[in-house]
Amino acid sequence: MAQFDTEYQRLEASYSDSPPGEEDLLVHVPEGSKSPWHHIENLDLFFSRVYNLHQKNGFTCMLIGEIFELMQFLFVVAFTTFLVSCVDYDILFANKMVNHSLHPTEPVKVTLPDAFLPAPVCSARIQENGSLITILVIAGVFWVHRLIKFIYNICCYWEIHSFYLHALRIPMSALPYCTWQEVQARIVQTQKEHQICIHKRELTELDIYHRILRFQNYMVALVNKSLLPLRFRLPGLGEVVFFTRGLKYNFELILFWGPGSLFLNEWSLKAEYKRGGQRLELAQRLSNRILWIGIANFLLCPLILIWQILYAFFSYAEVLKREPGALGARCWSLYGRCYLRHFNELEHELQSRLNRGYKPASKYMNCFLSPLLTLLAKNCAFFAGSILAVLIALTIYDEDVLAVEHVLTTVTLLGVTVTVCRSFIPDQHMVFCPEQLLRVILAHIHYMPDHWQGNAHRSQTRDEFAQLFQYKAVFILEELLSPIVTPLILIFCLRPRALEIIDFFRNFTVEVVGVGDTCSFAQMDVRQHGHPQWLSGGQTEASVYQQAEDGKTELSLMHFAITNPGWQPPRESTAFLGFLKEQVQRDGAAAGLAQGGLLPENALFTSIQSLQSESEPLSLIANVVVGSSCRGPPLPRDLQGSRHRAEVASALRSFSPLQPGQAPTGRAPSTMTGSGSTSSRPRLNLSGMCGTAGRVMRVGRVPPKRGERVPGAPSLSPAPPAIPVLHPGLELLRPLPCMGASRGATEASQILEQCPGLPLTSLGCPLEDGLKMGSQHQGTQSPCPKRARRMSFPLRCTRYRRG
Repeated sequence: MAQFDTEYQRLEASYSDSPPGEEDLLVHVPEGSKSPWHHIENLDLFFSRVYNLHQKNGFTCMLIGEIFELMQFLFVVAFTTFLVSCVDYDILFANKMVNHSLHPTEPVKVTLPDAFLPAPVCSARIQENGSLITILVIAGVFWVHRLIKFIYNICCYWEIHSFYLHALRIPMSALPYCTWQEVQARIVQTQKEHQICIHKRELTELDIYHRILRFQNYMVALVNKSLLPLRFRLPGLGEVVFFTRGLKYNFELILFWGPGSLFLNEWSLKAEYKRGGQRLELAQRLSNRILWIGIANFLLCPLILIWQILYAFFSYAEVLKREPGALGARCWSLYGRCYLRHFNELEHELQSRLNRGYKPASKYMNCFLSPLLTLLAKNCAFFAGSILAVLIALTIYDEDVLAVEHVLTTVTLLGVTVTVCRSFIPDQHMVFCPEQLLRVILAHIHYMPDHWQGNAHRSQTRDEFAQLFQYKAVFILEELLSPIVTPLILIFCLRPRALEIIDFFRNFTVEVVGVGDTCSFAQMDVRQHGHPQWLSGGQTEASVYQQAEDGKTELSLMHFAITNPGWQPPRESTAFLGFLKEQVQRDGAAAGLAQGGLLPENALFTSIQSLQSESEPLSLIANVVVGSSCRGPPLPRDLQGSRHRAEVASALRSFSPLQPGQAPTGRAPSTMTGSGSTSSRPRLNLSGMCGTAGRVMRVGRVPPKRGERVPGAPSLSPAPPAIPVLHPGLELLRPLPCMGASRGATEASQILEQCPGLPLTSLGCPLEDGLKMGSQHQGTQSPCPKRARRMSFPLRCTRYRRG
């Protein structure tokens, strides 16, 4: 296995999370003053239960939810057994006649109980079916195991319930309305009173995150370094991603908590995996273990497959009947959730971030409907709708039509066909700009391959994004195939990477005082894992093997610092964040943001702001109004600087929330302040100035007389162009090719030539009269001044020439 030798090197802990002199501290508390929560041995499990109880909205909701899960499993098994052995389908399908009357000539009315077999017959049929008996025994053992686990968890969570009431002083009735940051702050304060952890006097927010997300951070790092076999190239399909809940469960079973795993307990990696002397032997041992678990998956494949099919049928059959287009909706894939996740990002934080990007992601994927498929869908919907209309009309005339065999089935299938076909027919009034939509998506998901920039309209970009944002039907199909594909991946794809995995855990595990062994990437240390292109130049010592891909270290650090404003980062991270703050202020000053303030109040800006979707960042408004509407020239080289430096700094500025009760000002925001609450709105900093070729334009201002000096303007020379507020990986906004704006482009171009500063409905896209980006943007902007007057707000275009 010499071919698996890697160039990773052992990384030591970059800093201690304890104050000086507390590295080997054990806090002694007299016996009489010990509280029930003094020196909790397994803090990982304890903090995870505290977090889970908070997310499940209290003990009562969690208890009822667990009971219903047990009842669901019991119902699926019992109902399936009843359908297989206790129903006479000949009577149900009217293949056998049933006569309850003494007179054979009387009409027969079959009832549903007539199709049910008597209890003795049903019991006999079950006993005769050996395969069914075996499945029922295995299901019974599994249900009893879940019941015992449920009782144990209830006892454990009752202790967490008491911890909330007495230590944190949060009643269960108030828990659904408390944010996690509030609960976490009380935990930090409780450490000072009860000494939950005896190895440190004080706990930090990062300590709590590390214990809750210890294994999840390893998984994020493994995906980031492409060590897990998740990408495959299949004939005819190209590159595909396969990552299901079953496959993830097996990865975690092998690496973290299963028998023979790499970890001694929840917080400590086994000592032999920290040394490099036995790496080949340990890799061979891990390879054998993967093989045996793969074989076990093969043996259990039939049972798991049957359960997956039954559960999917009972879960989605009713939804499909009620909403036939539900399977055509999209969801974030499991791979996408792991790829897009920051280090030290809790599940609810990730979910909130992805939820905000759902609508623009759906709009972007809808840009790529096939013209041929649309044509076929229109005609198919016409034919199916015509037949459906006739059947409905006949049913209205005489309801006995439904009694004809297969008429009701035909009506149902035709209705489903029409609904499915309509999902492939785009709205003729919609105009899509893929580049702008992709930038809105990036404002929320924060990660994007570099080659997507400028290629948002290409099918290759769409296919790669579909790996992160897949159809619900594809998600269900992958879960159904998971019992078959998972053992193949484990045996033939994961086993050859055993040595690389062993080296990864040895090289990227550090011991933190009071926390235990953690993934070194989760320390978010820009010196050891920073990327030179992400503002870490001169600050990072990481080799190409040690640095996190896609700037995940820097973005995770920014996200955690803003989510937890009270956290004190280590020295290198503090310097990095301070440099970001300075860069934001410099960019703001260059764009006129530091002194200019907000865009002046006018009806145009108010209209845009009032109709802006809550799922889109306010920085996008700044780009639309300030950056792109004026169609200014590209930035000079001295203002562009490092692309990653400016963009990451702007990302941090757009992340920064507005303090509750604080009015927005025109100053560049301090990026490290904010409540971290998801309900606070980000600051909107606009200069109101747009640079164009040889002119300066202000929106909503009365034009001055010739020769008159504009108040506040030092000269009539062109103002420095605005630096758009963008997230990492984005280029500066520029005119983009739009889809759907075919008519009226010439007229709109002439209007733009006469009034270059006129805002557009979509970024840099001349629109025909009446077209819109969506219902929320309809009527807000128009390339026609006459229409603008009809919309009851003044629209002025003022030009200043060079002096």
